[in-house]
Amino acid sequence: MEGVIIKNISNDYVVRAGNNTFNCKARGKFRKDDIIPLVGDRVIFDEIRCYITKILPRKNVLIRPSVANIDQAIIVTSVKEPNFSTNLLDKFLAIISYNNIEPIICLTKLDLLNDKEKEEIDGYIDYYKKIGYTVIDNKDKKIFKNLLKDKLTVFTGQSGAGKSTLINLLDKSLKLKTGTISKALGRGKHTTRCVELFNVFDGLVVDTPGFSSLDFGEMSNIDIRDNMREMFDNLEFCKYRDCMHINEDGCMVKKKVDNLEIMKSRYENYLKFVEKR
Repeated sequence: MEGVIIKNISNDYVVRAGNNTFNCKARGKFRKDDIIPLVGDRVIFDEIRCYITKILPRKNVLIRPSVANIDQAIIVTSVKEPNFSTNLLDKFLAIISYNNIEPIICLTKLDLLNDKEKEEIDGYIDYYKKIGYTVIDNKDKKIFKNLLKDKLTVFTGQSGAGKSTLINLLDKSLKLKTGTISKALGRGKHTTRCVELFNVFDGLVVDTPGFSSLDFGEMSNIDIRDNMREMFDNLEFCKYRDCMHINEDGCMVKKKVDNLEIMKSRYENYLKFVEKR
């Protein structure tokens, strides 16, 4: 029988087929072949013995959070408590784009900003929209109805940004556990213990464990460059076609940074990302 893994806790997998769910184990051969079933996987399973026997080809995979076959990722980003981090947001955007997933920026806690802070955040919003990203407010329920329909969407972002709270607002029947911000650490406590798919607005959504840091994994410096939109889109105008926008002369990206056409924080984040590789 064919189904979709909708929940994973340790080595137990909940598989949905039609209107029925089955608590399954993975066959031992997966462990032997170093294959790990993921939430979102389309699988063949034995409904009598409740064993997953085959994982069907994946469209894409995220390792952190561990989800497969994703259409889009809503990056839930707090503007305060915890404070807005362009570094973390730009990492999410590059990694998600690299995995052929459409990134959507969702800002939370905008109501906590004073006028000066709001003006600064508005500047970031305008810039990210200008370079082609979708930016939404977590309070606009109508937008989510259109975004989520017929899609598998992962909600991700830093701890304490309000992912579980947001999903609870979209579907009050879910009652996902939420946490508070640690005053000592300035970030949220991890409240999501497993990865699970939920039906919301005629689509499937994933609430994932929050985290405040992530790495680029197998991505090369070229992958990072090509998945930061300004760095890739302006490459054809650079003097060298393999320009990395660091020390090369005739670099259009550096020129646009100097002319304030490319946001300085984006370029500085890019340099940090490639220099740490």
